[in-house]
Amino acid sequence: MDRNSTLEPEDWQDFRKLAHDALDNAISHLETRGNLPVWQRVPDDIRASLGAELPIMGSDIASLNQRIVRDFLPYDIGNTHPRFFGWVHGSGTVQGLIPDIFTAAMNANLGGRDHLANEVEKQVIDWCRCVFGLPDTAGGLVVSGTSMATLIALKTALNKCGGTELRDQGLAAMEKPLVGYASAEAHSCIARSFDILGLGKNALRPIPVDADFRMDPKALEAAIIGDLANGITPFCIIATAGSVNVGSIDPLNALAEIAEKHCLWLHVDGAFGALAVLSNPLKPLLAGIEKADSLAFDFHKWMHVNYDAGMVLVRNAEDQRQAFSERPDYLGAANRGLAAGNPWFCEYGPELSRGFRALKIWYQMAHFGLERIGAQIAQNCLQAQHLATRVAAEIELEGLAPTALNITCFRFNPGGLDETRLDRINGEIVIRLQETGVAAPSTTKIDGRLAIRVNITNHRTQFADLDLLADTVLALGRELV
Repeated sequence: MDRNSTLEPEDWQDFRKLAHDALDNAISHLETRGNLPVWQRVPDDIRASLGAELPIMGSDIASLNQRIVRDFLPYDIGNTHPRFFGWVHGSGTVQGLIPDIFTAAMNANLGGRDHLANEVEKQVIDWCRCVFGLPDTAGGLVVSGTSMATLIALKTALNKCGGTELRDQGLAAMEKPLVGYASAEAHSCIARSFDILGLGKNALRPIPVDADFRMDPKALEAAIIGDLANGITPFCIIATAGSVNVGSIDPLNALAEIAEKHCLWLHVDGAFGALAVLSNPLKPLLAGIEKADSLAFDFHKWMHVNYDAGMVLVRNAEDQRQAFSERPDYLGAANRGLAAGNPWFCEYGPELSRGFRALKIWYQMAHFGLERIGAQIAQNCLQAQHLATRVAAEIELEGLAPTALNITCFRFNPGGLDETRLDRINGEIVIRLQETGVAAPSTTKIDGRLAIRVNITNHRTQFADLDLLADTVLALGRELV
């Protein structure tokens, strides 16, 4: 090998053309995505081709690009399609291609040091602090998503409770067992965080919910008082702003009062629902979110930033720094030069190597503006209500939960069938919707009954898409019966 060789293109003009062609293909894919099935199973031959041996010798860019366009793009998960309703996946934007290009060109590591990319992330954090009405002391971190944000927030809450001894000695430093509280509808990432932090999943107390699937404050306080009486130390309450099953929002003001009364950390899991504050009609539903000690949410859901992009905000940034900061000699601080820019972002979370996720968030907010994003959020909620109204109008369809935000849960039920058969029929309806490429809802259980779950965090969805979904569910259900 030539001692002066690099990985740069041998012909920059040829590379430029290939890169432009790749961009054109990506744009064309998104422009016409709605004309394709929502989801298609990956063909066996394409799966087999991805079992190839190690690529010891490289391939040319043109053939690799062609392969991606032919074999990869048609078989995506489907969340860029207007009738993708499964789980809580954001739909991204075609405009999001642009900051991703610049992000790759800069290839920045935001673990620390003094460079422009850090300033962009600081801007995004401050914008979000303002959106949620948190004080000037607040800070945060751009992360992969709410799962990581939750882990960071709960580690901060744990450290606030146990102090430096907990960081040095672990949970052995605590004289009494620690517990936290979340509703029975809380996302599984919270229990997973309890597991990762060494608390154990059983240290997370599930609190009953009311008829609207919101945490019951009286049951919460009773659980806290009971644990205190048994020599157990409560340290946090986790409120849900947009439950994953039905989109319900816990009574945040009431939970904040209980947290203050018992000196507990209040964390809000707002994975998608928190961003409803951007819509003036929906903002009152989140009253009290500004009282949170920490907040986790995703940009890649209702802000439609391309994956992955989430955030943790902490009311007092110094609490977060005290929970994570480590500066060994090789990461020493400086007042001038590249090692300046203190404190570094690596002092606020577990990652030293951090990508430049903040640019695509900054770009999305700056390009569309929060008013337009909020209007899209409100439209998704109106679409969910439209579907709920359609379900209520059809004798053979049955709503299974209130439509609080953007999620409608229902099932096909023509009457006269037992629950086991209804579950089987509705499960098959969802699979056929997916396999035919008509739509991609998911399923869940509501009070033990299998529901067709339609989540709308999709700016491409039209009201007609929901009518098509309802019509197809009726047709499939009748066929199966």
